[in-house]
Order: sequence, then structure tokens, then C-alpha cells
Amino acid sequence: MIEAIVSVFSDHVCQLGEGPSYDPATDALFWFDIVNGQLLEKQLSGGATKVHDLGQMASAIAIIDDKRQLIATETGLFVRDAATGKLTLHTPIEADNPLTRSNDSRVHPCGALWTGTMGKGEEKGAGSIYWFFRGELRRLFSDITVSNSICFSADGALAYYTDTSTGLLMRVACDPATGLPAGEPKIFVDHRSAKGFIDGSVLDRDGILWNAVWGGSVIEAYGPDGKLVRTVAMPVTQPSCPAFVGKNADRLAVTSAWSGKNEKQRLLDLQGGMTFLLDIPVNGRFEPRVLIA
Repeated sequence: MIEAIVSVFSDHVCQLGEGPSYDPATDALFWFDIVNGQLLEKQLSGGATKVHDLGQMASAIAIIDDKRQLIATETGLFVRDAATGKLTLHTPIEADNPLTRSNDSRVHPCGALWTGTMGKGEEKGAGSIYWFFRGELRRLFSDITVSNSICFSADGALAYYTDTSTGLLMRVACDPATGLPAGEPKIFVDHRSAKGFIDGSVLDRDGILWNAVWGGSVIEAYGPDGKLVRTVAMPVTQPSCPAFVGKNADRLAVTSAWSGKNEKQRLLDLQGGMTFLLDIPVNGRFEPRVLIA
């Protein structure tokens, strides 16, 4: 277990903190409290945490350009005006299914978005993972219970994802030009006998995958061969997703959650739901911009 300096970045307590994404142009980290329909925003340099009420569950954000963002919500993909916060529906996704919501999502280096859905009550097989690129939407994988861990290699040739309920982190060859799968998924990490559950992940320039282990109180790092190379202790039991932050993308921000805990359990996990900074050496990279048209 590697010792790391872990500090509280935001003490705003999210019931289900998720989907962190850093914008280097504004030095801001964005993340979500999914079940309460809130988008959170805070400068890495400090200041107050801004809370934007969205009016529906949402889980992921991507940059379109200097003025617009794309947000994955329970009814689809919305364009958000960064200055005013106005949301405009761009592409419906399962909008006619009130039982599902958005979950883990990430932008492929070519500008395509992989975005996952799941049942609001984690109903078995209720979710899917979709590919969205220049206005086109395709379903890639169905029968997903909890979509998670979507990330890509820097060259766009590999994609990673999981259905958290399976305990298996998958890897699949990818077309670098389109972000579409180019082969059959294979098991990258079998986590079934380990403590906790595979949640959100990011992949650095060295091909190391950093995964938040829900229920495991750790961040785990896996080398390109799928072997565990580092474990970083977290001060919360339910870390949910990491993101590279800073002007050199050389630090990690990690969201967390208290969702699913009773009052007694929350007293044993007082920082659950806060968002953290990890001062460990990472060779990170910034998220690509998403192409919507």
C-alpha cells in the first residue's frame, strides 16, 4: 500500500458523488451528485464549491468548446451553456424509460463519447453502453447492470469498461478513428475475489489504469498487462471515480459517496461524499473534447 498525501478538495457532501472531469482552460473541476441532480464546480486553486441544480439526475460532463459542455442525464445528452447553465436537449437516450439513468461516460481520443446507463435501483441488466459521435448514437453493449470504468488508451486503440456487478474489468480493441470496438472484449482484471467493486477509472499516458474501488477504501492501479502495480489508501469506504487534474495533469481528484449507508455506518465514514486530491506522481492527460456534429 503506497502512502499518499490525500487532502479534501471539497467538503461538499454528495450522496452519490461521481463523474469528475477537469477543464484545463478554466482550471475547474466539475463533478456530480447524481441522485440529487446537482453539478458541482470548483477551481483547483481554491474558492467555494458552486452548486448547479440540473432538475434531473446527471452523471458525466464533456467539453464541446470554450462556451459549451455536453452533459449525460437520465433522459439523454444535453448541451450546457457554460456561462448561463442553460440546458438544451441534443440526443435523447432512454428518455422513454423512467427506470434508468445515465452513469459512467468518457470521451474517446477521436471525440466520440461512450456513455453508460443503468437502472435507478440497479435492476439486473437494465442498462447499456452507447457510442455517440457527431450526432450518431449506437448501442454497443446491452444487459449491463452498473456501467462503469469507461476509459481509453491515449492512442485510441484500446477501450476499457465494466459491468460492476460482474467483478470483471474488460478491455476491447478500438478503431482510433471512430472509437468503435474493433474486436471481442476480453477480461483485463478479474476482481471477483478482491474486496470492493470496480467503479470509475482513468488511463494515463503510460497505460496504467487507475480505478476507484467502491467499498474497498482504495484506488488501485493496473499496468498494461492487467497486474496490480499500486494501491493507494483512501479516507472513505466508497471512492467512486478519479480524474487527472492540474496544469500538467499530474494529480488525481477522486469523488466519493455515502449512498447506501445507514446513520450508524455514516458516523464511521464521516468524509463519505466529499471530493479529494491525491498527491501522487501520475502521468495523466486531459480529456479530449467531444464532437457533437
